[in-house]
Amino acid sequence: MPHLYTAETIWHRADQPFTDQRYSRGHLLRFDGGVEVPGSSSPHSVPLPMSVTAAVDPEEALVSAVSSCHMLWFLSLACDRGYIVDDYHDQAEGVMRRNEQGKLAITLVTLRPRVVFSGPSIPNEQALAELHHEAHEACFIANSIRSEVKVEPRA
Repeated sequence: MPHLYTAETIWHRADQPFTDQRYSRGHLLRFDGGVEVPGSSSPHSVPLPMSVTAAVDPEEALVSAVSSCHMLWFLSLACDRGYIVDDYHDQAEGVMRRNEQGKLAITLVTLRPRVVFSGPSIPNEQALAELHHEAHEACFIANSIRSEVKVEPRA
């Protein structure tokens, strides 16, 4: 049976003009647990002041979703193998360029996680690489998008 995930995107024009393309792209993202996050277009796509730099843009949200999904799988797999993870910090980035069809797309997501372990069993370099590989293979989000997803763990 399929699972349903919901999110709301809410935008109001208020008293600003619309037909001149100078309206604010600021909006609200509301998730099924009640969390609300300010959203906007990227200033790379729509210039200021129509974009809101203090908000999450769709491109950032996509990169964050890939990173978060990978981390959640990584933590689960590490736990299953008896490793104790104390800290996980990923500095992920996405690259937008024209794809094979000539359309702008996030064509590459690079994850750069730094993981700190403690306890009696610390994975060696090969075991760490295997954990990241398995997490990548299991990640729902990476399996859902067309762009390449690379994982480059940081020391």
